Amino acid sequence: MKAIETIFWPQSSSAAILKPQTIIEYMSDYLFPFEKLDVYQMAIDLADKVLDLLEKLPQNKHLRLLSQMESAVTSPSQNIAEGRGRQYKKEFIQFLHIAQGSVFEVVTLNEIFRRRRVFTDEQAYEVRLLCEKIDRKLNGLINSLRGQKRKKPTESN
Repeated sequence: MKAIETIFWPQSSSAAILKPQTIIEYMSDYLFPFEKLDVYQMAIDLADKVLDLLEKLPQNKHLRLLSQMESAVTSPSQNIAEGRGRQYKKEFIQFLHIAQGSVFEVVTLNEIFRRRRVFTDEQAYEVRLLCEKIDRKLNGLINSLRGQKRKKPTESN
């Protein structure tokens, strides 16, 4: 994990209030339902990876594309989280499809960045692999929620 930040709590009249010393301590007490999903964690990892790459780029070139990539790469985790919080399974599935569309947008921008030499071939390959894994997980989760089983490969004669 990255550096632990200290939480500064406002002075309280009640000394009985538990005051965690770090964000990590506070966060470990409770997990939201979406945080338990592997695909959510993978989407967070993707965002972290790409945002790290973007932060290292000169800020005077490709501003519009950089902004689009920032939005696209943070969108899958947000949609997974929002969808998981919905009341009905059908709504969750819809948000997973939106997350999948955002992953496709990241793949497209990643290829543009590779061709424009904003990302190296190696960086673009790593981003693409993460996107492929997330896409597979999203498909699996969508099929699971719909009650569909995986299709078995057919033998060719």
